[in-house]
Amino acid sequence: MSKPDLPRILIVDDEEAILETMTFTFMDLYEVLTTSDPTTAMSILDENQPVSVVITDQRMPGMTGAELLKEVYARYPETVRIILTGFADSEATIKAINDGHIYGYINKPWEPDELKSIVRRASELHALAIENRRLVDDLSDANLFLGAVMDRLRTGAIAIDRDGIVRAVNKPAISFIGLTDDVRGRSLDDVLSAQDLKELVEAVRALADESGGSFEEVDLGVGEGHRVRISNQALIDDAGELIGRVILFKEISHEPLTRYFEEIVGRISGTKGALRGELETAQASLSALGERVVNGNVESANMSELGERVSRTRTAIENWLDVDDALAQDEYPDAQLLRDRLNVASKRWPRSESPPPRVVDLSRAVEDYYETGENARVRVL
Repeated sequence: MSKPDLPRILIVDDEEAILETMTFTFMDLYEVLTTSDPTTAMSILDENQPVSVVITDQRMPGMTGAELLKEVYARYPETVRIILTGFADSEATIKAINDGHIYGYINKPWEPDELKSIVRRASELHALAIENRRLVDDLSDANLFLGAVMDRLRTGAIAIDRDGIVRAVNKPAISFIGLTDDVRGRSLDDVLSAQDLKELVEAVRALADESGGSFEEVDLGVGEGHRVRISNQALIDDAGELIGRVILFKEISHEPLTRYFEEIVGRISGTKGALRGELETAQASLSALGERVVNGNVESANMSELGERVSRTRTAIENWLDVDDALAQDEYPDAQLLRDRLNVASKRWPRSESPPPRVVDLSRAVEDYYETGENARVRVL
């Protein structure tokens, strides 16, 4: 009958009397598994994991205790191994201790209290090993999770300890600085100097003053077209002691281009009267802006997002102009197609909640034509 709350031990001995004695000794303290055939011990272990302790006799037919424990160690290194022997100083016992990484050996005949004490300590050692493995696995999982989260950020981050040694770096920082090797364990100064980023080295040093660096920001150029803003955040422990810093790199190459984009959109949205001329001018400006985004040698999430916004805005303007042309030039344009194109334009326009007044008039003209079939053939924009 299984005892799930008790540690599990396996006893291997070709003498049934010893198996019975040990079972009686440990039955109230452990879930006891036994076998008189050492060749079946591994299958018992496979089927009953976890097993805290294996206790085996050294001299058995078919397989020695040393051979068995060597195999146990190879497959289940956290299971603690104990050998029974009547020859404490024999070469076989020494070999078992060396090859099987034996925790302890017990001389025959043994003292019951000594036997219990050794097995108790062995069981506690196994529990500690399992807990340590769990903690290491949890820490590894947490580090993987934290690393994945850091890599998803648009801000580059390099964590250094109090001696300036790099302890962690995320993918955006690797991209901004142009790193190709694992820089963990190296000094930040050496890393940046090796990348020929003297200006960046000086900026980081200026931020990392004795007060902790807080949030002072510096703009600097990195590569053709790149601009990053760096800031320095001190890492303080519960006692208020400085344990390190995080250097943050925010890619800002897109910011002047984004401001220019918003100015173009703002002029269109703010036009109260005739809009066509403004739209045609905006199309030319947006085309040039899109080329700057694509050909600017800057790869970043912010630049990609700006490029997408420019493209969507150009689609909206193109649809407005084409619908206006269709109403003016065609006697009977496809009304549903016109409605569909205006719907697409509404979804592409970056300020869909407030389209320009003349676009509202254009939508109204299309709806009137859709309902009445009568087209005045005049430009609305």
